[in-house]
Amino acid sequence: MTLDEIIENFNYLDEWEDRYRYLIELGRTLEPLDEAAHNDANKVLGCASQVWLVTQVTNDGGTPVLKLKGDSDAHIVRGLVALVLALYSDQTASKILATDAQELFKSLGLSAHLTPQRSNGVRSMVERIKTDARAAMAAAA
Repeated sequence: MTLDEIIENFNYLDEWEDRYRYLIELGRTLEPLDEAAHNDANKVLGCASQVWLVTQVTNDGGTPVLKLKGDSDAHIVRGLVALVLALYSDQTASKILATDAQELFKSLGLSAHLTPQRSNGVRSMVERIKTDARAAMAAAA
């Protein structure tokens, strides 16, 4: 599902209960991670729930592109992972660094409806992805 489709579907829902259910459904659409990927190296620090992110870097004409996969042990957080991946996966490293996830979360009203722990977890996921993007750019230079 594309980010535009997710935003359109999200904006169609008026009740926050429905939006949380939609986040859970988004999480169910994630491509499963291999069990071996559920390891400490892929674990995102700073999340109350367990979150794992796997980054694969390819080069498109010398420009690093990051393909991301993720998982969580919590349903709503898994949906947040799906939302973050829709925003950042298959993007160039420079676009990732220029994209502000907080703007998306504000526009969807999620910033006001997430617990502080979940908000911190989202920030940790985004920072991990941006760190991987900076490393990919440095390796390509």
